[in-house]
Amino acid sequence: FSFIAVCERLRTSSGVPSFSCASAGPQIDNDKLYKYSYSAEVGLNRPTGSTRGNAGFRISSDVDISLVWRNSEIQDEQLLRISNVQVESAGKRSRKHNIFQGSSAESILGKVRLEALQRPFMVLWKMGKKAEPATIKNLKRGVASMLMMQLKSGKMLEVKSDNYNSQLKLMLQGNRWDLLHTVLGVSGKSASETVITLENGIIKSSDVEETHTLSVNAHHKAATKVLSRQSLTLKKIEVGPAEVAGKDAASVVKSLDDKLMSVGVMGEKVKTKCKGCPNLMDTWKAVRSQLELDSLSKAEAPKSFLMLLHSLRKASKSEILTVLRNCSKTVLPQLVDAVTSAQTPSSLAAILEFLDFSKKEGLMLQERFLYACGFASHPTENMLHSLLELSQGKIGSTDIKESTVIIMGALLRKLCLKGACEVPTVVKVKEMLLAGPDSTQVESEIQMYLLALKNALLPEGVPVLAKYAESEVGAFSTIAITALQRYNPELITPEVKKMLNRIYHQNQRIYEKNVRAAAADVIMSSSPSYMEVKNLLLSIGHLPHEMNKYMLSKVQDILRFEMPACKLVRQVMKDMVSHNYDRFSKTGSSSAFSGFMARTADVTCTYNLDILYSGSGTLRRSNMNIYGQSNNALLHGLQVTIEAQGLESLIAATPDEGEEDLESFAGMSALLFDVQLRPVTFFKGYSDLMSKMFSMSGDPINVVKGLILLTDHSQVIPLQSGLRANAEFQGGLAIDISGGMEISLWYRESKTSVNNRGALVVIGNVTVDTDFVSAGVEVGFETEATLDFITTVQFSEYPFLVCMQMDKTTFPFREMVSKQEKLPSGQTFFSKKSRDQLVPGSEFPLHQENSNMCKKVFEQAW
Repeated sequence: FSFIAVCERLRTSSGVPSFSCASAGPQIDNDKLYKYSYSAEVGLNRPTGSTRGNAGFRISSDVDISLVWRNSEIQDEQLLRISNVQVESAGKRSRKHNIFQGSSAESILGKVRLEALQRPFMVLWKMGKKAEPATIKNLKRGVASMLMMQLKSGKMLEVKSDNYNSQLKLMLQGNRWDLLHTVLGVSGKSASETVITLENGIIKSSDVEETHTLSVNAHHKAATKVLSRQSLTLKKIEVGPAEVAGKDAASVVKSLDDKLMSVGVMGEKVKTKCKGCPNLMDTWKAVRSQLELDSLSKAEAPKSFLMLLHSLRKASKSEILTVLRNCSKTVLPQLVDAVTSAQTPSSLAAILEFLDFSKKEGLMLQERFLYACGFASHPTENMLHSLLELSQGKIGSTDIKESTVIIMGALLRKLCLKGACEVPTVVKVKEMLLAGPDSTQVESEIQMYLLALKNALLPEGVPVLAKYAESEVGAFSTIAITALQRYNPELITPEVKKMLNRIYHQNQRIYEKNVRAAAADVIMSSSPSYMEVKNLLLSIGHLPHEMNKYMLSKVQDILRFEMPACKLVRQVMKDMVSHNYDRFSKTGSSSAFSGFMARTADVTCTYNLDILYSGSGTLRRSNMNIYGQSNNALLHGLQVTIEAQGLESLIAATPDEGEEDLESFAGMSALLFDVQLRPVTFFKGYSDLMSKMFSMSGDPINVVKGLILLTDHSQVIPLQSGLRANAEFQGGLAIDISGGMEISLWYRESKTSVNNRGALVVIGNVTVDTDFVSAGVEVGFETEATLDFITTVQFSEYPFLVCMQMDKTTFPFREMVSKQEKLPSGQTFFSKKSRDQLVPGSEFPLHQENSNMCKKVFEQAW
């Protein structure tokens, strides 16, 4: 084939090759024929795998280059020709496992494609036959790129690293979308090397090697590598055809073939048809048994979830509705998770038509839909608009109304993070949430708006939250203060700090202990001043008994775990007035403790447990947090808070100051992957408490259960050879978080529990899929785990005994890799390997005082 080599290859900011048509090309003499050999190879494997084990293929041909025409003003516009194409395996395999063995170029490409590949095409910007397949035009671009290099011998190197999850974005052209959290995301690195040898201005040889590596941030061993090589070598020079006369390139091209048309330099998207691929209903029938409730703790559940997700993203609205309407009740909640997580216009339209929010029936399905929206990997304005319309319409359940508004806050934050903070729907929801708390007198609605603001984390929300932090209603104060703790410390202004100090030191009125403790947490985590830290330390000894112990434990935890405020705390403690035996020898059962759950080369996972009791020994607040850190990014993976109040009447005890008139209450709140969920109530009011005291079964109350799409990365990698690699990484989590509270008046003992069960599967695959051959590699890992946090309190005597236990069971961990090659004729090569290991369980260490108490508790139980 022929084309004009007038363009220089560049690299755009996105890392995609581009071309400039102003630089010199190879100098080709008139009446000469330059005979080259050319090869293009693509190999897919793990980064550590041998090239001999690559999945992929090689295309080779002879390239005959001759000068057809030269512009008298621009000396470097020239025409070229190609012939004799072959396709073979990129890896070194035995004849038995080589699907290309005995095949010819025509048998693989087909007669039409082979003829198209050998057909001439020309440029000022490249020209090709209108009827040529996109794959063939892309391969021609690959050959052309070898002649668009610098006109000097030597080596060119280029390295590009990219964390694809620095922000949430969905490329408009659909080439790539990324997940919000770096910790859960995918990182990439690209490198290219070009070696050119020139002789008398002619390319004697040109070799290009480019690599593209993608890896899961949380486990970098789950990684893929694309290796692309091109080689152009001059074999000999013969007598060739004479130059064609012409005024300009366009007239020359027209005189040679008026059917040629202009096409772009960039590679075209290749649409491949999947023969024999299952439709949505077939996929659903294959996976539904793995999505039953009793299977959710197994790795097969999220694996089936991901398989279903792929099928849902290709399905129409009618196909999705058919599956939803023909699903059993036990599997329907999991299907709702998958349909919502697909996040296509068809899936969103289908699920909104299927669910009837005006009815109280189906509350579980409605909430599963809302939570899946909250965890959306690439939410759209349309999704937020749908929830806005839903919130303004008739909703049968107040719980669903609350969840809708709370989740709107989470979507608002994600859309703002991807730069869509000024789109109409986001602006409207922003105004609604900021005005929400002052627009109603109903306590539950005020809490709903405050929780939505806690999810949204709007800078404009800080003054609203600061106002409600000083509310006389303890629940408002707690939500507002814990919301402020999630903000960047830079947004905690001096005015907000003054407000927090007023609350903690009770300068204007008396506050509940848990509100004061929450204020102290925000002060210490928001770049405190020397005087703020000193005043906090000086307060120890003048607080309610259990709060003294809590604040002392908090200070010791900051020092032991070397938190950001530790240097300032040490500086303040040099003053003996702030740091003395009387102050630092306070006793009690409340505590604060942080520790490491896991430390690997890829991710660090930490936990902290804060527990605050009333002076009578009843629980006031229990707070468990789990964080993941990777690539200097922090993910708040889990927060489970149990709060209780007004339980002193049960044991004829005296309430602490400021808590004499509190209504009996116990409830649980969860924040999962940075999304605050709707709190659940164990009991509210004395009569409700007494009725449940005698009916408590000890069974935990579910807080969140379902399937979550954690990792969601998709992109197309254009290769210089003209081929395109398609990469997809998805991670699915099946999770079940529940909590419970038991009180025994007979044994004068209470027990709270938080149970976390989950199964995680992450799968990444890269394929090069042309319409005549496909190759791919798939990597992944899976695990199943259980984490329980149990607190036992015996208040038969004072000081009461408290035992905290945080246990992780032994769990399996599996890594997998598979490779495949396939021809249209059906010939297939497939290989798969896996490695299994058992990670031993353990009880996470807490402070020594807790260990001593646990011994006493279990001795008495015995």
